[in-house]
Amino acid sequence: DYVIIKPTFHYCTDSHTQHAAVINRAVTCDEIFNVQRLSCESGVITVQSALYGRADRETCSEGKPAQQLSNINCYQLGTLDVFKRRCDGKRQCEVNTTTVRKSDPCFGIFKYLDTTYACHPAHSVACEDSYANLHCDRGQVIFVSSANYGRRDRTTCSTGQPASQVETVTCSLPVNKVAQSCDGKSSCSVKVRGSLFGDPCFGTYKYLEVTYTCQSKFSKAPSDCW
Repeated sequence: DYVIIKPTFHYCTDSHTQHAAVINRAVTCDEIFNVQRLSCESGVITVQSALYGRADRETCSEGKPAQQLSNINCYQLGTLDVFKRRCDGKRQCEVNTTTVRKSDPCFGIFKYLDTTYACHPAHSVACEDSYANLHCDRGQVIFVSSANYGRRDRTTCSTGQPASQVETVTCSLPVNKVAQSCDGKSSCSVKVRGSLFGDPCFGTYKYLEVTYTCQSKFSKAPSDCW
């Protein structure tokens, strides 16, 4: 079981800087009791690709005869769906090869799990007059990447609301009070109300969207560009 971390050229741009995102790759040979572990030091997991099978003759090849490495077009259907269900949105997750081995996609071939994933800020949405609850694991603290109050679509926080209160979708106000209240804490609750944030669109039912990362207490605050 080993993990390769490599930089890729996925760029995001803010008004000051440009940053390359880091994609994590985890490769786990299909040995009994082997478990693949995905984890994010900050933020949460977004699985991008997942293969159970064999795509080359080099990976997990040590000590294996050539005939067990010969099929490099071998993959189990549905592997990505399994990983996304189990891991997306979590800070860490574990998947055993038996979890994705629904059948044998290539009999006699020695297989492996090969997964790529990114770490993105955690995302919290709280409707008007409710609470936004942010939480980090023990030993970590919150750094708010962005916070917007208003409405950017017609579906979020729309249950039970008249159509007239969800039709305006160009209503969004960046707010810094969430960062002021939560940065540096291990957990934080913020009441979502216009009297705190201001009212960017009167008569529209609004919500608060927050993205944040969890960092070591001694880490420098991360960039808000992901």
